[in-house]
Formats: sequence, structure tokens, C-alpha cells
Amino acid sequence: MSLRRRVFAVVAGTAVAACILTVAVAAVLVRHRVADQRMVALIRQADVVALVGGAPGALNAGEHVYRVDSGRPRLVPLPRALRIVAAIHGLSDSQGEIQVGPQSLIYAARGTARGGIVLVRGAGLAFAEWRPFLASLILAGLGGALLAAVASFLLARRLIRPIDVLSDATTRVAAGEQRVDVPVAGEDELAQLARSFNLMSESLARARETQRDFLESVSHELKTPLTSIRGYAEALGDGAVEPAQASAVIGAEAGRLERLVSDLLDLARLQRAEFAVERESVDLSNIVERAVERHRLRARELNVDLTGSSNGSALGVGDPDRLLQATSNLIENALRITPAGGSVSATARAGEIEVQDTGPGLAPDDLPHAFERFYLYERYRSEREVGSGLGLAIVGELAARMGGGIAVENVDGGGARFTLRVPQP
Repeated sequence: MSLRRRVFAVVAGTAVAACILTVAVAAVLVRHRVADQRMVALIRQADVVALVGGAPGALNAGEHVYRVDSGRPRLVPLPRALRIVAAIHGLSDSQGEIQVGPQSLIYAARGTARGGIVLVRGAGLAFAEWRPFLASLILAGLGGALLAAVASFLLARRLIRPIDVLSDATTRVAAGEQRVDVPVAGEDELAQLARSFNLMSESLARARETQRDFLESVSHELKTPLTSIRGYAEALGDGAVEPAQASAVIGAEAGRLERLVSDLLDLARLQRAEFAVERESVDLSNIVERAVERHRLRARELNVDLTGSSNGSALGVGDPDRLLQATSNLIENALRITPAGGSVSATARAGEIEVQDTGPGLAPDDLPHAFERFYLYERYRSEREVGSGLGLAIVGELAARMGGGIAVENVDGGGARFTLRVPQP
């Protein structure tokens, strides 16, 4: 049985049972009330008979007992009257119930100047005397039961409909649909349940979006070390690089891959949707040197001059791996858009790393949006070679998490300059 039917059955059954009990109690009360009315009517008739002095010639010795069953009082035959008079001997202006042999009687006795009179009738209440009242009670009970059934149906529908809506919405969320909201009506518990579901749906959608963005970022980052490892492996096989140099680069890239895989494991185990970042003093010139070495083969393939340098003491506070990740993204992005014969330079200074290229640069309106996810991808994919649209966004996120920032500007004569800033020790 469905919940709707169970609610309807319970509420309607309770209401109908209450109606039946009410009718039963009312029937008992009505029966007692009818009995009381019979006694009152007998008393009134006794008063009338006493007032007129009884029937003409009826007040002879022992003939002062009247029987009232229905209609007018009638004299009881003498033998029966004698037994009744004997049973109520001495009663005057009184009323009540007496037992005469096997029969119960109610009586009303009144005294007159010509002697006492007594009106009696059977104490038993005939069904016909209170049947009309019972029929009315049963009719009222049936009407109440019908009303209870209709009210129970409406109440069950009111209670279950929001639950049905929530059930359907939960199924849609489980199927992967984003931002499923249910209508909220009123201020009762069901409305509060709907509000809680909407908050849960919003939080879940936000968590899924953040998690998806993180996974996209990590997937993007996996490509760079894999490309570098493959490039140096091929160069090593061709004898184009020294084994020691290739080994160093491949080892460093393998370490970076290990760090990214660790991020994925952290996300799976701890449901984190962000990069873990450490804070320590870092030689930024070493970061630039490693990043340039990582992309040297790619620059050679593209016929782009890639150089790295430092201006004086180049110390900063940040995560070495994340700084290398961010700098590599900037260099990779610069190599992609720099035409053959151009140049890309990376420079380390105190608290900042600068990457400059001789590519086409950015439109002035695009500079404020350069680090938004997929913005440049959507903007320039039909005009020039672009990446996945995540590289610069990852740089901005990493810089912010290390307590620094990232800026971009166009360079006179063409090209763009990206400046990654971190706190100084």
C-alpha cells in the first residue's frame, strides 16, 4: 500500500471510528433523555388528574390507580390496583420507580381532597419511542463519516504531494541533473523540508561544479609533464640530448605527475576541490631555470627563442611545485601563440616571475578577463591556436592561494607580459 493510501486509511479510519463512537454515546444519552421525558410527562399527567379529581365515579375505595401506557390515563382493574396500591401505600405527592411483582413501574402520586391518586406506566422504554432519534443520529453519523473521508483524502493529498515532488527531484539529482529546485509554499514543516532540499541541491551543484573544475584543471596539468617526458624520451632515443640531462628532466616531470596524482587522491579521499599549497622560501630564479629547461625542446620544435634569467636576489614565499606549475603554464601559453622566429623570455625578480612573448597580445577589453576559465578559449579559438582555456585560470588560482597575484599587460611593439607575484620573505 502506498504512503498516500496509508495516510488516507489511518486518518479516515480514525475519523469514522470517532463518528461511530459519538453516535453510540449520543444514542445512550438520547435514550436516557427520552426516559426522563417519560417521567416528566407522567408527572404532568398526574398533576392534571389530581386537579380535576380523577375520572367521574372513579374514586371509590381502591380505585384510584391509573395506568398510562400511551394516550389518556386509564383505570387499572381492581385486583391489579389493589396490589399496586399496597406496593405504594403511603406515597403522596411523590414519583419514582417501583417493582410490582415481576414488573418495573414508574409512578407519580398526588394527594387530593377526595383521596390520593397514582399514575403508573411500565418503566421499560420501547424501541419505537426513541427510534426517530436514533435514525437522525445515524444519518448525522453517516454525514460526519463522509465529511471525514473527504477531509482525509484532501489531507492525505496535501501531505503526500510535496513528498512526491521531493522524491521526483531526488531522482533527478541522483541522475546527475544540476540545480534541481522544488516549489516552497507556506511556513510549515513541509515547506521547511523543501527549503532544506533546495539548499542541499544548490550546495551539491556547487560542489560538483567545483570538483569538475578541479578535475579539468588537473587533467590540463597532466598534459604538460607527459608531453615533456615524451619529448625527452624521443630525444634521448634519437641521441639529441645527453642521458643525464634527459634523466633530470624526466625525473622532475615524474615528480610533478606524482604531485598531481596525489591531488586527485586527496580529492577522492577528502572530497577536496582545490590544490594543496605549501608556504616556504623559494629561489625564483631556480623555478625559472627549471621551467625553461622543461620547455626547451618544445621551443626548438616551434623555432621560438626561449630564454630564462634573473635580476639580482629573486626570493619569494610559496610552494616550489606550484610555482613551477604556474610558470610552466605561462611559458607553455606564450610558446603556443608566439610565431616562428619570435621569442619568449622568463625573468625572476624578488617576489615575482615575469614571462614575456612576442605574440599577438590581447585586446584591451580582454585583459581583465584573461584569467577566467575558458574566456580566452571562446574569444580566440577561431583566430589563433589556443589551449583548453584552463591554463591561465589555474595560474590565477595558484597565485591567489600562495598569497600573491597575477597580472597581464600588452607590450609596446606586440606581445604580452604576464607577471606572477608572491610574498617576499
